[in-house]
Amino acid sequence: MKKLLIVVDMQKDFVDGALGSAEAVAIVDNVVSKIENFDGDIIVTYDTHAENYMETQEGKNLPVPHCIKGTDGWKLDKKVQSALDKKDYKAIEKPTFGSTELVGYISQNYNPNELEIELIGLCTDICVVSNALLMKANFLETKVSVDASCCAGVTVDSHNAALTTMKMCQVNVI
Repeated sequence: MKKLLIVVDMQKDFVDGALGSAEAVAIVDNVVSKIENFDGDIIVTYDTHAENYMETQEGKNLPVPHCIKGTDGWKLDKKVQSALDKKDYKAIEKPTFGSTELVGYISQNYNPNELEIELIGLCTDICVVSNALLMKANFLETKVSVDASCCAGVTVDSHNAALTTMKMCQVNVI
């Protein structure tokens, strides 16, 4: 069985930048350890916006400029980047919460019947849950897991609610 780790949006703006939180900072060492000890393929997603972010639908609903491509906030957390520098990984930029490009890449490069997918990262209640549910919807018989100790939400309550939602949708929460 092939193992795939998806590291979702562990970017500076979500850790300790524009939309950062103490909970996000607290998971960084867990994420680093997971990456360092993972035996399988790794895909890293980057939330990626342009300078016109505030004019987009997302920008109008979340009026906090973040993850503008090329800025320091768009880059991965330094500890996470350091761990990834020791591994091979595929980077995927995504303009919104869930990534259809991620689904396409997995479809083209893996046999979903011989694959286990684990997701970690930020934010549990937005991008992690969106991508976990895309994995379940597109790869019906693939085991999909989320490591709760390597995720943080916008709030503790919304993190826990997202974990509950994923459990209800047959995502294994560890």
